[in-house]
Amino acid sequence: MKRANAKTYCIVNIEDLSLIDFKQVFQTSAKTIRTSLNGTLFVIKYDIEPTFIKDGSVIPNEFLSHSECLELMSSAEWSEPIEEEVAKK
Repeated sequence: MKRANAKTYCIVNIEDLSLIDFKQVFQTSAKTIRTSLNGTLFVIKYDIEPTFIKDGSVIPNEFLSHSECLELMSSAEWSEPIEEEVAKK
């Protein structure tokens, strides 16, 4: 039985962006990727391992599950803190 969200998420160096074949991942272009706040990393997701990973053209820094990716995306390296508005008196 396949898990509800059995996609694989990879963290990749921004220098490898030009090596990504967007036909093999769920992102549609460089404009739709999620990058780290410092701009050095980005995320791709797929359900079938892309050839550019299989042949070693792109070597991801990390392979993550959906829940692991959500946790990473909420970290300080990937999300700016939300400041609460101070109620005016």
